Amino acid sequence: MNLSILIPLLNEDESIKELYTWIISVMKSNNYSYEILFIDDGSTDKSWAIIENLAAENPNVKGIRFMKNFGKSQALHAGFAKAQGDVIITMDADLQDSPEEIPGLYEMITTQNFDLVSGWKKKRYDSVVAKNLPSKLFNWAARKTSGVQLNDFNCGLKAYKNVVVKNVEVSGEMHRYIPVLAKNAGFNKIGEKVVQHQARKYGETKFGMDRFINGFLDLITIWFLSKFGKRPMHLFGALGSIMFIIGFFAAGFIGCSKLYHMYNGMRYSLVTNNPWFYISLTTMILGTQLFLAGFLGEIILQTKNNDKRYKVSKEIN
Repeated sequence: MNLSILIPLLNEDESIKELYTWIISVMKSNNYSYEILFIDDGSTDKSWAIIENLAAENPNVKGIRFMKNFGKSQALHAGFAKAQGDVIITMDADLQDSPEEIPGLYEMITTQNFDLVSGWKKKRYDSVVAKNLPSKLFNWAARKTSGVQLNDFNCGLKAYKNVVVKNVEVSGEMHRYIPVLAKNAGFNKIGEKVVQHQARKYGETKFGMDRFINGFLDLITIWFLSKFGKRPMHLFGALGSIMFIIGFFAAGFIGCSKLYHMYNGMRYSLVTNNPWFYISLTTMILGTQLFLAGFLGEIILQTKNNDKRYKVSKEIN
């Protein structure tokens, strides 16, 4: 099978049929073998009923329905697990991603041997203040932190080799950083393609300004995981050891200073009256706690399970 097209969605009943017709037109004109997988992330409108009708008409249409809204990352995770195509295309269901871009993305994967190609909506039709400027700042921070040189991390239109999606763990709200996760997994040939961005035709966006705040927090998380996710002891253990040693020697210096003053008949005060003693003691306690945090992190990594973070109520085809 040439293509698996994954479409996570939430309450997009107005656009699903139009998007499906558009995709089918592109598939037929290019003679692709394909599957279209709709992942309904807990919609409360008619989205699932429409998907069921499309699946009844076309056996290449498949569907996964979550019991409630678990988030886009979980929807992509479920889709990646089911995808069978040599190339996987992800796109949003709101008609802002153009299916006409699929052949170009497919060619970059199959002929230029990219592991992953991310769309770049260079010309956008969103609000400049509410979306464009925060997006530019977000993408700049993501480039600097991750080392992946993409201009538009958050573009939903992406293409992947099958082997990439089978080896990337998407959790939380990490769908923005799949290229970074792919790089951390060893897939280094990551490209970018300028794609057409279309104004939203139906409804309203499901994402508010909070996505940028969450995005920056996730960026910090993914930086930490890429550096120390496999060995938390390397960070917490090192910091804890350094703090404990500093506190220990500082407390030792205070104690030795008192003994020196006593031995030489000089004026001295109780160790407990010296505020630096408490600072040293606090430093040792914090150092011990950081060391234990790293130790517990190592134990958790060794014993963690991989339970799914979503519940599927129905599947089609």
